[in-house]
Amino acid sequence: MGNRVAREDFEWVYTDQPHADRRKEILAKYPQIKSLMGPDPRLKWIVCTMVVVQFLAFYLVKDLPWKWVLFWTYVFGSCINHSMTLAIHEISHNTAFGNNRARWNRWFAIFANLPIGLPYSASFKRYHLDHHRYLGGDGVDVDIPTDFEGWFFCTRLRKLFWIMFQPLFYAIRPLCINPKPISQLEVINVAIQLTFNAALYWTWGAKPLVYMMMGSLLGMGLHPISGHFIAEHYMFLKGHETYSYYGSLNLLTFNVGYHNEHHDFPSIPGRRLPMVKKIAAEYYRELPCYTSWVKVLYDFIMDDELSPYSRVKRHLTGDVKQE
Repeated sequence: MGNRVAREDFEWVYTDQPHADRRKEILAKYPQIKSLMGPDPRLKWIVCTMVVVQFLAFYLVKDLPWKWVLFWTYVFGSCINHSMTLAIHEISHNTAFGNNRARWNRWFAIFANLPIGLPYSASFKRYHLDHHRYLGGDGVDVDIPTDFEGWFFCTRLRKLFWIMFQPLFYAIRPLCINPKPISQLEVINVAIQLTFNAALYWTWGAKPLVYMMMGSLLGMGLHPISGHFIAEHYMFLKGHETYSYYGSLNLLTFNVGYHNEHHDFPSIPGRRLPMVKKIAAEYYRELPCYTSWVKVLYDFIMDDELSPYSRVKRHLTGDVKQE
């Protein structure tokens, strides 16, 4: 468990990201894909149902023994909270109410944030759109680990701990790579979330609060669903910086596994991404993909060629317009 990985730096490239060119080619050949763009009318109802389910879970765990609170936190709460973060990912692309009602999407994301416990939806949108525009962009894309992460988490045991504490690194990384002035909506997001957390504790005690907060931390750490963090862009094969996953966990994650398709067409809701793959099959058939996020996590930890440095980075040129 003490073997050091071979990489000592990121994979620097001097080409543009592949998604813009592939999008143009696909749309030229299959213009009907444009009809898949736009809001998903089901999304808002699914999200509302998930919020209600978590509220019910808060009530049910309040009188359970602590051992069962922790059990259900990992088995159920972590799954639904991670799924909710991916619902917020969907909403960040305005797929709940459409581009014409962008503000509705932002307020709805704050609502979806409530059962997660950690106020992040407003900040996530600002940084996530940069990730799409400037994939791998040095100093802009905060999905790329810091140099410290690449240097320090260089053994199997350290990579295991890095995966376990991924939420912490995702929270701190923007402050190190690309800090932005705090927006009014971010302040509102924090105020609403802290008020909700306090009300939950005052109404039903500490157990629902622990269930909520620990569910989010565990669900985004060492958890089968969190394999998507590694699967999406870590360079398991040289020359490939985005990978799709075609497995059953897409049912819980709004098809985030269709990640090549998502980066090619970020305005298409997750529910319709399988249709993109079906229509433009020849563009995706030969791309490397995964069928197990658990195997991705295992391979990442055990393969001494892989580390947080296993990411494609590029120096950006020209005007960089951030959210």
